[in-house]
Amino acid sequence: MIADVLAEATDRMAKAVEVAKDDFNTVRTGRANPALFQRILVDYYGSPTPLGQLASLQAPEARMLVVTPYDKSALKEIEKAIATAPNLGATPTNDGQIIRVVMPELTQDRRKEFVKIVRGKAEDAKVAVRNIRRRAKDDLDALKGEVGDDDVSRGEKELDGLTKRHIDLIDDALKRKEAELLEV
Repeated sequence: MIADVLAEATDRMAKAVEVAKDDFNTVRTGRANPALFQRILVDYYGSPTPLGQLASLQAPEARMLVVTPYDKSALKEIEKAIATAPNLGATPTNDGQIIRVVMPELTQDRRKEFVKIVRGKAEDAKVAVRNIRRRAKDDLDALKGEVGDDDVSRGEKELDGLTKRHIDLIDDALKRKEAELLEV
């Protein structure tokens, strides 16, 4: 029973760490990264569709991304969605077949602003991990009548170790992303 609670908490914490890493990828650095464009929603025949489902994304150069739509009729809508996407500051150019997006250089102030955004995302992920810990601890406390108090306290110590490991993973990912953002 305790092992089940801990296994579920471990799975959920690992998912929270993965979500945090995915969120970090949506914050742009000086390079063109296809992950930045995955979540851009394009109005495709009246429904918002993620760009990753409508086109292939390739980064042939450090600051250029090439968007090749699967359906050429969606070219204008894709171009419009990229141009209006927040936090990109990129201007797409359309040649009738593909869209080239050249990422502008980041200023030092803009880099610091992105670091603040990433830190906020990291804190949100840490809160999610702590909430998972709290729910798992409540589940362990509910087991006190069925299993011994020593087993429950051992489970709580193990849960605290899991929480610390997953928060450390988030901190490590944050440090890597900050270094990437501040790299000129």
